[in-house]
Amino acid sequence: MTKQQNSRLDPQNEITLQLHKEEMELNKKWVDTAEVTIYKKKYTEEKQILVPITREDLIIEKKLANPKNPADTKLETICIPLSEEKIEVKLTPAILNDVEINKNQYQELIQVHEILKEEKVHIETVGNVKLDDEEPLS
Repeated sequence: MTKQQNSRLDPQNEITLQLHKEEMELNKKWVDTAEVTIYKKKYTEEKQILVPITREDLIIEKKLANPKNPADTKLETICIPLSEEKIEVKLTPAILNDVEINKNQYQELIQVHEILKEEKVHIETVGNVKLDDEEPLS
């Protein structure tokens, strides 16, 4: 301690002490804690599906008979395709999900703990001195 902080009072001297006290001052500031990028990504998937189709044919059967030998009959078949189902693939977009993205602010209470210092005047006496006020001066 310096002489000014801890000194004896002489009858000729007058001492002035400056007492200090710490005070708490709180400030708040915004700090980025995360960076977020939001995007959509497309994926492709190959699908194979077996689809039954129907065909329609015209069948003409012609029997050729041999007049000389009736047991020797020949069968002639003519097949004419009339119609068939064709597969038509049509892709339509369907909504899978609606995703809402919001920013939410909320307040919470955080307890701040700090030790503050304060200086007080104390008087020490030598001898049989009686003070009116026994509490330290502040």
